[in-house]
Amino acid sequence: MSVERDRAPAQARPRPVLMIPLRRCGSHALRLRLNFNPDFYSPYPLHIVDFMPIVPLYGNLEDDRAYFRLVSDVVGLQAASMVKWPGIVFDPVDIFEAIRHEPRSVHRVVWELLLRAGEQRGARVVMDKSLDSVHYADSLMRQFPDMLFLNVVRDPRAQIASMNKAIIHDFDTLLNTHTWLEAHRAADAVLAEYPERTMTIRYEDFLADEQAVLKQVCSFFGIAFLPGMVDVSRSQEAQQISRMSALWSSNCFAPIATNIDKYKKVLSMDEIAVIETLTSDYMRRYGYERMTGATAKIDAAAFDAARVASDAARERAWETLERTNFRDFALRRHRAEYLASVRARMQQCAQARTQRSDCAPVKLDELIEAFEVTD
Repeated sequence: MSVERDRAPAQARPRPVLMIPLRRCGSHALRLRLNFNPDFYSPYPLHIVDFMPIVPLYGNLEDDRAYFRLVSDVVGLQAASMVKWPGIVFDPVDIFEAIRHEPRSVHRVVWELLLRAGEQRGARVVMDKSLDSVHYADSLMRQFPDMLFLNVVRDPRAQIASMNKAIIHDFDTLLNTHTWLEAHRAADAVLAEYPERTMTIRYEDFLADEQAVLKQVCSFFGIAFLPGMVDVSRSQEAQQISRMSALWSSNCFAPIATNIDKYKKVLSMDEIAVIETLTSDYMRRYGYERMTGATAKIDAAAFDAARVASDAARERAWETLERTNFRDFALRRHRAEYLASVRARMQQCAQARTQRSDCAPVKLDELIEAFEVTD
């Protein structure tokens, strides 16, 4: 009997899905509900976008030493996440050996963790809610050509009002509107390049009829809609994260439709005019009616002033968070400090490489047997 016949057929891995294009769009509400289906899994996101500025410091990823460092540090980032992935621990040695012969990138490492988490749960579809990864969609599609994209649109005025209060974003309407615009332009590129792989939904439509929108999303993913999805109060994770941070406090309740216009109470008309001026085309495309003439005057000086004001507000926000929710503060700081420590170490490694005359890639021995650490 041939070797090929003796070998068991490889089991198909879960299908990858990326939610795009920007946080504070109601993404947790969708993720938590979809997680009721055992064929679907979406853990708390790594938000690898925060790691991306460090990646060039690793140098040539064809050097096994560089790639193993990268694998180990991404595993460390997952361990430093605010919300742990239940029931799974990753071994950097195991991850490296599993993907060492595949095209190398930080995205491949991230998705190996996600796919393994999904496989452990028996899921057929795994979704990454790291919406900012929309900026790396082409790289993702090269490595995962069967990837799907869930494009979640929200009224920019409501979304930016929410972003203005979130420590993960800027504390200024102009800056956050610029971020919103960049994200949706990146989503446009995905829609144009991979139209058959992308589904667009409006968060407001989800608020109006959760069941109808969830049915559409489930159909797109090729999984069954379960009536229990609309009762998020039964989600243990929703209960957990709602207690961890004010940003997620509403996730254990049904969405409140009257909050659609909440932005009118927190944004000034000048701020609304700025948002509508910069996002006018998108508002028209997605059916959001403007309140102003969308003729705000915006120049470079306005951006400079916004940056100064936002940086000052960020410092105050950290101080307030430390006083009002120390657990949230400490967990966010831990992740930020982990990223800072990785950056500092890799800057030293990059500097050392420039001083070496021999920079040829090094290949590590393959581990045929289990790796054992001895004292």
